[in-house]
Amino acid sequence: MTPANTNQLKKFAITKKIAKHGSQAIIVVPRILEHELKPGTIVQLNIEVLGEK
Repeated sequence: MTPANTNQLKKFAITKKIAKHGSQAIIVVPRILEHELKPGTIVQLNIEVLGEK
């Protein structure tokens, strides 16, 4: 038996409206993912525009 892979790829699909913070546009990560996406975590972010204002 081989040990479980502790470095498993985790994927999350989030549909968000872009928010504004001062003069910057931002994407707010849902609090429920806070324990998965801690500061310093490296992620790959792909953006697909579904609609415009």
